[in-house]
Amino acid sequence: MLRFERRREPLAHPIVFLRRMLQSFFLAGGIILGSLLLGVVGYHAIAGLAWIDALLNASMILSGMGPVDSLPTPQAKLFASFYALYSGVVFLVAAGVFVAPAVHRLLHHLHLEHEEPDWDD
Repeated sequence: MLRFERRREPLAHPIVFLRRMLQSFFLAGGIILGSLLLGVVGYHAIAGLAWIDALLNASMILSGMGPVDSLPTPQAKLFASFYALYSGVVFLVAAGVFVAPAVHRLLHHLHLEHEEPDWDD
């Protein structure tokens, strides 16, 4: 898990910050890929779509574009409704996870005493 510096600690070295950003990128990507997998399996199993069509529909819903194929059963329509609501939340969570280190660094920088960081150690 990511550990950020506390209020009284100095600003992290730029390499530490870049490492945090990379970790956040992979964590957000994992959240999105896991959600995409959930959608693909759901569209395939519940809506009876072919794998490629299930991937297309799940990708379009997860990206906020909307569904592509019409859904034949009420169960498939319910799945698509819940997946769309879930996808909206996942998008916000993934975006928050990705930008958290940058926002934290900015806020931490604004709240520091105005001293030059000693990164030469």
